[in-house]
Amino acid sequence: MFQEKKSSMFTKEEEWLLQDFNRNVSTGSNMLFYGSAAIISALPIWLYWRIYQMELLSSLIIFVAFTAISTYLMAMAYRNTKFTLKHKVAMKREDTVTREIAQLLADDKMSRKEKDERILWKKNEIADFEATVFSIFYNNVLFLALMIFLSFYLLRSISPTFNYMITISGTSGLLALLSASTSS
Repeated sequence: MFQEKKSSMFTKEEEWLLQDFNRNVSTGSNMLFYGSAAIISALPIWLYWRIYQMELLSSLIIFVAFTAISTYLMAMAYRNTKFTLKHKVAMKREDTVTREIAQLLADDKMSRKEKDERILWKKNEIADFEATVFSIFYNNVLFLALMIFLSFYLLRSISPTFNYMITISGTSGLLALLSASTSS
């Protein structure tokens, strides 16, 4: 009951500002993160099937289990990186968005507060989109680079099954760990 009173005390502008620093992601972003993470986590299966010549059916349980673990860890890395980047992107885009929205709303007879709310909303929307896209790109590039390095250079002499398990869990775990340490 106390929180209901407290949350109603915030203005729309304050709620938007708080949303800027919120770790929660929208359902759409979450779906995008898990979809991208599932694709990038399943990609190494093809490499291990074709290059290391692992049998698909006999390794199916390992492939599914480690792809699921990697998907979860990669989605976590996406969320953490997005959280870190969103505020930085918002700060860099603030002047441009303010100028653009001010030009669009120059003829409108709105109060200054309404114009500021629109600017804040647009800045938040742009920062959210750019942070989401860059987070996915950045983590995917790191995942593939680390996976190839581990798989084909460091662990090339061990059996393909253990190579796969160590490479996929190690790479996605390292990315989740690194992204969590930068978001604190």
